[in-house]
Parts: sequence; C-alpha cells; structure tokens
Amino acid sequence: MNEEYIEIELEEEPIELCKLLKVLNLVEGGGQAKNLITEGYVGVNHEICTIKRKKLYSGDVLEFDGEFFKLALSEDATPAEKPAVQTQAESKQAAPQPTNQPAKSKRKRTKKPKVDDKTGRRPISFG
Repeated sequence: MNEEYIEIELEEEPIELCKLLKVLNLVEGGGQAKNLITEGYVGVNHEICTIKRKKLYSGDVLEFDGEFFKLALSEDATPAEKPAVQTQAESKQAAPQPTNQPAKSKRKRTKKPKVDDKTGRRPISFG
C-alpha cells in the first residue's frame, strides 16, 4: 500500500475515535462523528471500524474521506500500554468458571396499597 499519511501528534493516549474526529475538525460535532462511524465511513488500521468509542494509540492509522492519518505520540507525553488483542480461543480459556455458590437473594419489595382504606385516595410518593 502506497498511501500518504498525515501525521497527528497526540498529547495523551488513548483517545476515543469519535473524539479524534471532532478534534481534527473532520466533523461538525460528536453526533455526526458517531453517525459516520456506525455507518462504516471510518477506517482504523486499514479496516472499517464501527466502534464509536474505540481507543486509539500511537501507531494506529485512521482513514476518513480518502485521507490517511497516522497517530504519533508527542515527545513530552508518556505512552500508555496498548491492550493485547485476545483471540477467540484465548477468550474461551479465560472465561470465568461458574461456582456452586447459592444465588444472592433479591430484596423483597412490599407492595403499597393502590387506594388508602380511610380516605379512598391513592398515596403520593416523593421518591
């Protein structure tokens, strides 16, 4: 792939995808950013991304409106650790095993009478 990248310096990472579009003035507002992301007009790392609040780190590539933006961290910023991507096999192994503990009992609510016996009116609740 022979694309020209526009380099974007981040002061801190990660940054959410919808916020990045707003900061770069590629959209008019957050609502428009979220709409464009869910409709599939935004790419991250050469794949269409529909996750509005996807966390982006330095080294990620953003594609929008035919332009490519490469994220880099400014020199005075401290890098955040990028989370490792889990495969489906790893996520099945890491799933918590069910325990044989009894389920917690739910709080029982007492039903209030719909009509007061003395006045014939319904009670008023302020909370």
